Amino acid sequence: MELLYLLLIFLAGGSMVAGTTCIAELVDPKYGGILAVAPIITTLAFLFTSMHSTQEQTQDLIRGSIVFLVPTALFLISLYLLLGRFGVVASIIGSYGIWLVSVVIVAKCAGLL
Repeated sequence: MELLYLLLIFLAGGSMVAGTTCIAELVDPKYGGILAVAPIITTLAFLFTSMHSTQEQTQDLIRGSIVFLVPTALFLISLYLLLGRFGVVASIIGSYGIWLVSVVIVAKCAGLL
């Protein structure tokens, strides 16, 4: 992968994350939340993948994203619930644990493992 292309991907994704964070902090957290789950980063991933891959590879990436929506939803739900009981770091670690277990289960059910 060309270094300039990699830098472009990094800047595009980082700009989206930074912009979402700024909106959440400066405007309203609910708008940051809307952007955080909006398909902004995934659209960029699909776009950049399609530029250097076949349409079939891009479709495989999209299919994988659809399959793994369930673990992502479980991550967000568990993070929300855990934040009511634990600190931020412990909640994130616990949520990633739940996410990882659910990824393995979903992957096995989908025949990907």
